[in-house]
Amino acid sequence: MIPLTLAAIAQVSQGRLHRVPDANALVTAPISFDSRDIAPGGLFACLKGRSLDGHDFAGQAVTDGAIAVLADRQVDAPAIVVRDVLDAMGQIAHAVAEEYTGTVIALTGSAGKPSTKDILENVLALDGPTVANARSFNNEIGFPVTVSRVEPTSRYLLLEMGARGKGHIASLCQMVRPRIATVLGIGSAHVGEFGSQQAIADAKAEIVHTLPEHGVAVVNADDALVAPMARETMARVITFGTTDTCEVQASDVRVCPDGHPTFVLRHADREEIVALSHIYGRHNVTNALAAAATAIGAGIPFGRIVRGLETAELSSGGRMEVSVRAHDGVTIINDAFNASPESVLAALEALADIAGAERRRVAILGEMAELGDDAFDWHDKVAHKVVTTGVHRTIGVGGHHAQHMISTIRNSGLEATSADLATGLAGHVDAQLQPGDVVLVKGANALGLEAVARALAAMTPPA
Repeated sequence: MIPLTLAAIAQVSQGRLHRVPDANALVTAPISFDSRDIAPGGLFACLKGRSLDGHDFAGQAVTDGAIAVLADRQVDAPAIVVRDVLDAMGQIAHAVAEEYTGTVIALTGSAGKPSTKDILENVLALDGPTVANARSFNNEIGFPVTVSRVEPTSRYLLLEMGARGKGHIASLCQMVRPRIATVLGIGSAHVGEFGSQQAIADAKAEIVHTLPEHGVAVVNADDALVAPMARETMARVITFGTTDTCEVQASDVRVCPDGHPTFVLRHADREEIVALSHIYGRHNVTNALAAAATAIGAGIPFGRIVRGLETAELSSGGRMEVSVRAHDGVTIINDAFNASPESVLAALEALADIAGAERRRVAILGEMAELGDDAFDWHDKVAHKVVTTGVHRTIGVGGHHAQHMISTIRNSGLEATSADLATGLAGHVDAQLQPGDVVLVKGANALGLEAVARALAAMTPPA
């Protein structure tokens, strides 16, 4: 963290010091809201959860190394007492960002944010010290924690921004104003909450509205709802996509027999074949292209960008995470962190690419959430994709939408059943697998299918 005194933090958060022996003591480590993750010299935020209250852990947090805690009431520990702990976290993040002199890069979109962030982080790190969101710390809680991790020597601060409604991204941009902003694409995730894809696009466009004139907007020209955002900013615009009119272009997209995609990357007079040697899924070419365009906006040399793309891995977890069991050669594709309709369709294509023509395909598909009136139509589209990609066996998890999807698949003549997570799903599926099968696990995060994927990957032959 860029060091701030407790007195300075109290001032920016409009709080008061309580039981603080030295108001000039420096906070030198990030904010944490998990008492198990305290960094010496950091600040512990006493947030209230559904079942736990961070205030109950204030004393232990200081014992474990925190300089003080943020609290909304007096506690038995050195504290900055504020009106609202979450608001105070945002105010501190803003103060840190005001002191930061490096380049702030922000990205948003309906799908692909964590994967693009992981790829771009790898590229940026070749150019200088980089701080980026851990996991999916992209909301009003995780965002200030990420910002507080930045150091005076950090060259880049890379921020993934999520939105659950109008004004959310604008609020994050007020906390930390980006110089470079990237919009990936507009899908159907959360359309039930927003009301329409256009409403989603309007919310995502807030990220380019906040750019300064000397900033850079990076927009997906292949997306009909993103491309118009190029006209909504005074900043320089870089377009990426698959057409010749795009400033940064991908062409000749292929998938190798091992499931890794390759493509030709073009910018200006430079052209290079890029092999995503540690990443699966042809849909990740778009994410890699977005990362490349953003890095070009940051002034990183073309050759360094290519090297960063080719060595990048998806580190966020639960996103095209592929493992092979040694005892039977079964491949598990853990893509279960979340499931927008578009990402489910892309994952089914990846399943087909990885399995090839010789191996059986098995899909564990959870019900997709927050789709509003379009829910049945989207589950029908997924069912159709299952049929056209030739999935040999599909297991549906969830409520009536999942059951409708399974019925549609079964009516097409393919094997499909419904299952309950409470029935020991991993063991149930494992008993039906054959050596060499490829298994996709995909579903809404709330279903907990990521645990099923990890259990499947860890299974060993019976004694």
